Amino acid sequence: MQYTSNFSILASIRFGLILSSLILLLGCNSGDSTPSTTTNSDAHNNDEIQLPIEVVTTTGMITDLTKQIAGERAEINGLIQSGIDPHLYQPTRNDIQSIMSADLVFYNGLLLEGKMTDALIRVAKTTPVHAVTEELEESYLLSPDEFAGHHDPHVWMDPVAWKSAASKIRDALIEYDPAGSDLYQSNAMTLIAEIDSLYEYALESLGTVPQSQRVLVTAHDAFNYFGQRFGFEVVGIQGISTESEAGVRDIERIVDLLVNRKISAVFVETTVSQRNIQALIAGAADRGHQVKIGGSLFSDAMGNEGTYEGTYIGMIDHNITTITKALGGSAPTLGMNGKLNGIEP
Repeated sequence: MQYTSNFSILASIRFGLILSSLILLLGCNSGDSTPSTTTNSDAHNNDEIQLPIEVVTTTGMITDLTKQIAGERAEINGLIQSGIDPHLYQPTRNDIQSIMSADLVFYNGLLLEGKMTDALIRVAKTTPVHAVTEELEESYLLSPDEFAGHHDPHVWMDPVAWKSAASKIRDALIEYDPAGSDLYQSNAMTLIAEIDSLYEYALESLGTVPQSQRVLVTAHDAFNYFGQRFGFEVVGIQGISTESEAGVRDIERIVDLLVNRKISAVFVETTVSQRNIQALIAGAADRGHQVKIGGSLFSDAMGNEGTYEGTYIGMIDHNITTITKALGGSAPTLGMNGKLNGIEP
């Protein structure tokens, strides 16, 4: 898959204006619930809830959390499937219809779903629409220079932060469907406990990586929250959005880093072309330094549906285990739960 460069400053401004319109329509800011959501939820609470609730989600990471928390009380329609890059995803007519007819909508926010924003604006007038990242503290969010003042949306890479997404989904489901409160509370508690275990596994496994090797070189800049949480320097060839494109100077700069610091492995991603990673390996080899592909990481999408890696826990377990082993640390071959299937780079 080859991407062209169209994520310019002008596009960033356009996205910013769209997001501002969405915020005005939803009446929300970080940490506040939206008037439109409250109004719509109150209206539904006065009527008998029709089960299953029709819920639309965007990315797989949100879909998985919603399925686990909602259980059989909801029918979940995840729009962006495995292996699909949400930065570049163009919603179909059916997607728009699904959003417009949903009882609840959950999306990431922070401009991840830029091309869906217009539909989210329209549906927010009549349907509860929730950004699962909206309750994160402003001080936690990263705002790299190349993203024109916007926040990095890849929050799911930090399990501690992603627990807030589970809490947001739980609370929104309870608000819409109070009769299901006990189920939603119980399921969310179980899920959050699993995420806590994932975090502890990450600390233990990643802690075995030698300090000199704690440099994570990937196809695009999706791992900054991971690096912030676990003490890794993160270097993405492309920027935060895969709409940006790496140049020759970017490649040369990272080759210098690999050679000078004797970094032994770089990583491809399941939703991004390997072309730039291969250029790094070739550039380092030309200078007498051998670099291998340490594995393929899940960044903007999970694994195939029905697999362990097709869950949020499995996705991050895979990344933690792959990074640990490739950079000289020690981790079980089959990961935290002994369930990893493994994917070839």
